[in-house]
Amino acid sequence: MVGCTACGGCAKTGRCVFSDRVNDFLDLAEQADGFVFGSPVHYASAGGAIVSFMDRAFFAGSNSGALPFYLKPAAAVVSARRAGTTATFDQLNKYFTISQMPVISSRYWNMVHGAKPEDVAQDLEGLQIMRVLARNMAWLLKCKEAGKKAGVPLPEREEIIRTSFIR
Repeated sequence: MVGCTACGGCAKTGRCVFSDRVNDFLDLAEQADGFVFGSPVHYASAGGAIVSFMDRAFFAGSNSGALPFYLKPAAAVVSARRAGTTATFDQLNKYFTISQMPVISSRYWNMVHGAKPEDVAQDLEGLQIMRVLARNMAWLLKCKEAGKKAGVPLPEREEIIRTSFIR
């Protein structure tokens, strides 16, 4: 997965200039109700492929008129053998908050521990966290649908103001 080159091509089309899974995802994202993104921990951060993917998807998506992420709930899930999970969790959640997405939480940070799937299956606390996360996501999606049916409008969107501190 190639990383973003900051070419700005997506500003014209709302899609990345590299024709690959990022654009396929953006086509699907417009119809999605919510998102769960997951990553293993590599050197106390998210894997390079998902970072490249999310950089490009969220940047191109923010340049699309459809705004495929706006007010759609999202959750990050991370897995590590031992450490680096909180840094990775924070890294992934930043994509959501800059895109005005409700962040779904559990009863603890959304992470499991283990070097392989069999190890994760023994992380009973981590598995409980994932079950609670799933229920919380389902509940918020139902609330959003109920609000829509009841005529509750989405918040008013403001035009983006960018401040440059270089004078």
